[in-house]
Amino acid sequence: MTDELPDDDVFYIAILNGDFYKSNPRGLPDVMDFDSPLMQRWEKLTKPSQEEEDFDDENIDSVLYIAEPIRINNEIMGVFVVAHTTAGERQEALDAIQIVVEVTIFVLLFVLLLTWLISGKILSPLRLLVKTAQEINESELTKRITVQGSGEIAQLTTTFNAMMDRLEVAFSTQRDFLNDAGHELRTPITIIRGHLELMGDDPEEQRETLAIVIDELDRISRFVDDLILLAKTERPDFLKLEVVNIATLTEELFTKAKALAVRNWQFDTSATGTMVVDRQRLTQAVMNLAQNATQHTKESDTISIGSGVSKGKVRFWVQDTGEGIATDDQKRIFERFARASNSRRRSEGAGLGLSIVRAIAQAHGGKIYLKSILGTGSTFTIVLPQDSTKEVPLDK
Repeated sequence: MTDELPDDDVFYIAILNGDFYKSNPRGLPDVMDFDSPLMQRWEKLTKPSQEEEDFDDENIDSVLYIAEPIRINNEIMGVFVVAHTTAGERQEALDAIQIVVEVTIFVLLFVLLLTWLISGKILSPLRLLVKTAQEINESELTKRITVQGSGEIAQLTTTFNAMMDRLEVAFSTQRDFLNDAGHELRTPITIIRGHLELMGDDPEEQRETLAIVIDELDRISRFVDDLILLAKTERPDFLKLEVVNIATLTEELFTKAKALAVRNWQFDTSATGTMVVDRQRLTQAVMNLAQNATQHTKESDTISIGSGVSKGKVRFWVQDTGEGIATDDQKRIFERFARASNSRRRSEGAGLGLSIVRAIAQAHGGKIYLKSILGTGSTFTIVLPQDSTKEVPLDK
């Protein structure tokens, strides 16, 4: 048999025939002493009672009790009481609340610290981004941000760096363009001014000077027209697309090209079917290629024009047996104001013809390719999609 003592705040009390008994070995609280008012009230009970008594004592707080009169032969001989003081439970509750509050405060502080550290790590690239953006100006476009990680901040950094790459290229191209354009305009203006300053009173000399001035002004006009055309290629309304017959268009291109100069013109194969294209712009591109071919060939050389279709792509080519283009020049021949260094002739243009051809091809979603062997000849091929995703007007 195992004896179990009650908890320190649980008391078993009995009064029998005037004798006082208690189960808890420690002393009873004063409120439950033999002479206490509570004990006297228990002694007078004639029926069971279950109540809670509040006391102004922090060591007791309140007393929960069950009191049962002891009857022997229907005569009340005493009372049996089970009492429980709630101060301990109240203190446990307060201790638990204090622990919860302390833990909550600690967790909040930890979360705040962690948030501060994480936000600092997250915002660091953004601060660097802002700092870099503030340092950027027209003369300093080389600043870049180191990409770290693979999250959204890294993607933003990559996008920013890519934007800076495009800006740097754009500003560099603009500077080169202005320098080259200034050079191209300065030459004819110098020629015009020099002839006008030296022009005398002789009518014949005046006519010759006037002819030179008009020729140089025409050159400037062509140059300005080419610049305007290159600027227009970036506009969404640059192309006026229509459905054209490829074979018919190829024949038209060949017929127009033959009128440019006396050469051994050859008509190669022609593709069949239709395509969506801006007829005027494509004609302009092919005529530029044909004109370029005449400027780098002799009368005895051959210039061939043809077209073909393969896998949804339409090819138009201009092939010549002229002087060809050096390998180093082929890499930059489509840039603005570029000319082949090996060319024995000076073309009348400003070096914008092939840039215009490339811009027209790119506006159609296509490309231009060059295959050339120095001393053998060159082949320029424009490759365009046969069908365009842009809307085209219906034939009436």
